[in-house]
Amino acid sequence: MLNTGKHRAFVIHFIYFAIIFVTAFVILKYGVAVLSPFIAAFIIAYLLRVPIRLLSGALRLPRKLAAILTVLLFYGTIGVLFSLLWLRVLAMAESLIRSMPLIYNTSVEPLVTGMINMIEEAATRMDPSLSHVLDNLGNQLLQSMGQLVSNLSVRAMSFLSGLASSLPGAFIKLVLAIISTFFIAVDYDRLTGFCLRQLSEKGKTIFIEIKEYIIGTLFVCIRSYALIMTITFLELSVGLSVLGIRQSVLIAFCIAIFDILPVLGTGGIMIPWAVITAVQGDFPLALGLLILYVIITVIRNIIEPKIVGVQIGLHPVVTLASMYAGVQLFGVVGLFGFPIGLSLLQYLNKKGIIHLFRAN
Repeated sequence: MLNTGKHRAFVIHFIYFAIIFVTAFVILKYGVAVLSPFIAAFIIAYLLRVPIRLLSGALRLPRKLAAILTVLLFYGTIGVLFSLLWLRVLAMAESLIRSMPLIYNTSVEPLVTGMINMIEEAATRMDPSLSHVLDNLGNQLLQSMGQLVSNLSVRAMSFLSGLASSLPGAFIKLVLAIISTFFIAVDYDRLTGFCLRQLSEKGKTIFIEIKEYIIGTLFVCIRSYALIMTITFLELSVGLSVLGIRQSVLIAFCIAIFDILPVLGTGGIMIPWAVITAVQGDFPLALGLLILYVIITVIRNIIEPKIVGVQIGLHPVVTLASMYAGVQLFGVVGLFGFPIGLSLLQYLNKKGIIHLFRAN
């Protein structure tokens, strides 16, 4: 009977946590995307609480008027900066895409042709009958590469066109987020107070503890990734300076910011840069860029789990596994959310609020 009771308790706990896991997965996978404008509006309104309070106190304005002015200033500043950056990026991308066939004709094709001729000459010395076969293969290779470049250029332009066609939907989400931010910022205390009143005293205590812990952990994660980005920036600055790259500090800063992205990262810039450099015939620089990329990648993979794991109280292996699983399932949100979620579970278990595992 004792074993049966234990088995029954185990099954009940397993089903309970499985339901919680599936519910959380569905909410994160689908609910966040649907409610993203309102979630973003609430986060922005929460971050603007202090500026609203300071503006209201400094100018002796009613809180609602201070909230409206602060939100207007925030979105106005962000909108102008983002519009200028977006137009610049689109112009650079369009220019690069349109110049791809020219780069191929002036740089890639002559280089490939020279390599094919060298191979043909070497093969002809060994066996003259191979000359005709290699000549046909070389022509087919050049033709295939030319078609590939043309297809890439067309697909890239189609991607930009598709991106432009998706702007109306993004604009609607942006308008919803802006309007929601105004309403939430104006009535932030009333809305949060109403939500808290729906909880029991124990529920309020647990909710406040979770909120404070998550906010503190997010700050720690931001600080950790700022440290990782700084280390990457220093490595890139030194490496690019050694390779003789002009404006190495500015380029290193841009790549270090790009390195935060989980899928692209440093390789999203360093690898294409090395390939283009090799195509242009500068093999020593291309090799140096690849070596620098490998060094940065190895160091990051070593320090990232340790820095993030130590800061949020997880073992480096657990941190690395949760970051990988998070990226695979939810992208950037999972990269930060999974380690923070595990850290939160560990914290709640340590406080005795939940009982998932035996603490030390």
